[in-house]
Amino acid sequence: MSPESTGQNEHYLTVFRREFRTWRGNRPFWAGLFTMAGGLPIAYFPYANMHLGNVTLAMSTTAGAGSLIIGVLLVTLGLTMWFHQIVRVFAGVAAILLALISIPIANFGGFVMGFVLAMLGGALSVSWAPAQPKALTESAEDSDGFEEPAKDQAAPAHHGDESPVFTSAPPTTGFHGAAAYPGRQPAPYDTAADADGGRPRA
Repeated sequence: MSPESTGQNEHYLTVFRREFRTWRGNRPFWAGLFTMAGGLPIAYFPYANMHLGNVTLAMSTTAGAGSLIIGVLLVTLGLTMWFHQIVRVFAGVAAILLALISIPIANFGGFVMGFVLAMLGGALSVSWAPAQPKALTESAEDSDGFEEPAKDQAAPAHHGDESPVFTSAPPTTGFHGAAAYPGRQPAPYDTAADADGGRPRA
């Protein structure tokens, strides 16, 4: 085999594996697999025979037809989980009920093996949910982390016709207790009035 053909085969296998991973992620794959695997021993053991030397042990019972029906239904539900995942919840609940019914009917649920696999597959099918697109997830995170900017705490609050009331601390005072507003200067202090006893000059 030439190196070129080997590289082409690896390329096709890589593409197939990527496509299979995408197909598997869009459906409850493991739920369907476990459900189908649980239906096989339930349907097989009632019709199987064990050979111990020259002795043949038949495990078939009067409920062999019921075991076959339960096994076929479990395999069908597993395929439904794969190719029609919109009814995954119904298929999961049905698989759990069939697994419980198989305990008294199908040799303790296929010697407990089929019972455990079917219960696990049904539970996985009920709990499975499709993943959200990455773009929607990022936009939701950005909207959750957005915070409005803090408003100016010194903005005056008007109450009808009254003068504005400052919500923050009052401005610092300037000369002789006058408010230090920009553009406003305190009145000059008349020293001559104090010298004449407080009377202003003419």
